[in-house]
Amino acid sequence: MKKIENYVITALIAAIITIFFNLILTNKDSKVSDFNKQSNEQPPVAVVSAKGLSPESVDFTYAAEQSVKAVVHVKTKIEYSTTSLFDFFFGYSEPQYYSKTLPVGSGVIISSDGYIVTNNHVVNNSDYIEVTLNDKRTYKAQLVATDPSTDIALLKIDADNLPYLSFGNSDELKIGEWVLAVGNPFNLTSTVTAGIVSAKARNIGVNSTFSIESFIQTDAAVNPGNSGGALVNTRGELVGINTAIASQTGSYIGYAFAVPSNIVKKVVSDFIKYGEVQRVYLGVNILQVDHQLAKEKNLSTTQGVYIQDVYENSSAKEAGILPGDVIKAINNIEITDIPKLQEQLSQFEPGQKITVDVLRGTKLLSLEVILKNTKNNTNIIRNSITNALGAKFQTARPEDLKRLRISYGVKVLELTAGKLRSVGIKPGFIITSINRQPVKTAEEVELLLSQLKGNVIIEGVYPNGMYAYYSFIN
Repeated sequence: MKKIENYVITALIAAIITIFFNLILTNKDSKVSDFNKQSNEQPPVAVVSAKGLSPESVDFTYAAEQSVKAVVHVKTKIEYSTTSLFDFFFGYSEPQYYSKTLPVGSGVIISSDGYIVTNNHVVNNSDYIEVTLNDKRTYKAQLVATDPSTDIALLKIDADNLPYLSFGNSDELKIGEWVLAVGNPFNLTSTVTAGIVSAKARNIGVNSTFSIESFIQTDAAVNPGNSGGALVNTRGELVGINTAIASQTGSYIGYAFAVPSNIVKKVVSDFIKYGEVQRVYLGVNILQVDHQLAKEKNLSTTQGVYIQDVYENSSAKEAGILPGDVIKAINNIEITDIPKLQEQLSQFEPGQKITVDVLRGTKLLSLEVILKNTKNNTNIIRNSITNALGAKFQTARPEDLKRLRISYGVKVLELTAGKLRSVGIKPGFIITSINRQPVKTAEEVELLLSQLKGNVIIEGVYPNGMYAYYSFIN
């Protein structure tokens, strides 16, 4: 009997242990099943795009629609003539005139009454400019003014109620911000590409020594024909004028550059108000601050613009800026390098006041500066270019006359699109007579050329002593 009881107790204990382990295994399978079910439905992680933004958060359609309507196709031609020495002395025949079509570019309508901004190099050397709108209407364009220093030109067409782009604030652009490039690459009209702002205040040395370069760098695709086109933000505001690409092939390889809209806006405003750009100068000799200069001059910063020298009677001198100061900001806009300084100064006119923050030792000082022009005063400089002729004149200096052994003459200082350049006259040419009438002052040249009709013969000499004559129909 005792033996039977032991068997029963052993059987009960075995049954209890079996039930206990079955419960554990069943619960484990349930947990595994729940996890697999959850994994098959959706992982508990938010999905984002490669740019770090959800795809629906950036919409280019509004900006693209607005900008393509306001970007135009710009075509140009040059005209030139040929004459013979026989014609010069005897005047028996009229000069033969020819025309040549130049590479095309783009432009941006900035007002409903037909003002169009483009690059200077798009219309440079041209005598005839034609603009085609997005709706295929075509107009002859008048060249209002050009500024080689910023590579900006302003055109005007006779039209009203045109779609146009409003200027955005390029100072507010952020690196990494989306932008669109709109233009006419390879003669393909109304082309839109997208990219981000890769860098700001780039100086790439594409213009002359005295150029103002503070480009916006973008990876939006820009190719030949895009020059003068629009760089817009996602709100459809004009933040730059596409100007250059960095390429060994002449086509896009990832780097494109645009003139910031704040510079463009100032240049265009000066063109309309004064006929030429108003430049301001601090009157200082400057160096780029870097690690080496900071170590050499014992500076407490590696960014900014170092003042090496201050000129007498200059804006900087009168404001109390000293050699050894480091410019850190203008009107609360941070200045990290020379291109950024140039960009900020290019937005002001003579006579305006700005606040310049300078680092002097370890102290940050705010100084009020009244800006001056190239003549070291606060006056507005008015345009003296005869637009139809496309030239700026200056009475020849005594040292030039003495060196060239002439008694009088008028120097051609600057040339834009016009009759003088079309016949081959170059800057530096000194005009000694017009239709065999001696000219001694710039005023005489402008008066004569405004009055003469028909065939005009200009004689003169170049700085190297070479004599030349030119003929055109006025």
